[in-house]
Amino acid sequence: MTTATQTPKRSIQMTDASLNQVIALREKQGTDLCLRVGVRQGGCSGMSYTMTFEDPSNIQESDEVDDYEGFKVVCDRKSMLYLYGLVLDYSDAMIGGGFQFTNPNANQTCGCGKSFSA
Repeated sequence: MTTATQTPKRSIQMTDASLNQVIALREKQGTDLCLRVGVRQGGCSGMSYTMTFEDPSNIQESDEVDDYEGFKVVCDRKSMLYLYGLVLDYSDAMIGGGFQFTNPNANQTCGCGKSFSA
């Protein structure tokens, strides 16, 4: 796993690999978007991670916002209860590649790594 960028302290940590991948995906959208990370009910372990691009004008005052040199990662307050300290990584491996979530709040994680229980 690549190391997460540590300065300044952020609620959701992104490794260089995940940040580069998200920025590359955003550029394909052709507009300046932020990344919203959250949780929802579902998945094999009870809760699953969500990631979507959205317009920065949708950021709410109650949202937690982490700034990565101009790129914003946003999380709603309820999801942050489950995601504080999350490390988001990315691997381009042919098997098991994609975004990977290392969540210190998860009691159990499913085999695919995309859902958890807390």
